[in-house]
Amino acid sequence: MAAPLPADVDARLVRERNVWLCTLRPDGSPHVTPVWFVHVDGIWWVCCEAGSVKARNVAADPRVSLALENGDHPVVAEGAARLHGDFPPAVVRAFADKYDGWDIRQPVTLDSGRVLLEIPVRRWLLAGTAH
Repeated sequence: MAAPLPADVDARLVRERNVWLCTLRPDGSPHVTPVWFVHVDGIWWVCCEAGSVKARNVAADPRVSLALENGDHPVVAEGAARLHGDFPPAVVRAFADKYDGWDIRQPVTLDSGRVLLEIPVRRWLLAGTAH
């Protein structure tokens, strides 16, 4: 079991709206994009279109990195993402609470579906120190 996160990091995971998600393309090159997220019970959750580059990349290679936007106080996590077609109620609620009622289950277009990326952390990099 990982050591508890410092209180200031926990607060940022609740407060901050964006995280940079890095997935790996089939050729091994990085694909980096800002995404909305929630952090529920020690797990990062990202919602995206089922056919998105990030979803396709995770299906082929689950290794990901996440970095909060403030480079002066770095918070970086590494893990292996899992694709979910189901939407746990606690995660749906967390997104709605954080993003002004956003229902992650609703597709952007009629012909697209949504998936969740569940990302348990394998390693944290906090202020230059690995945990």
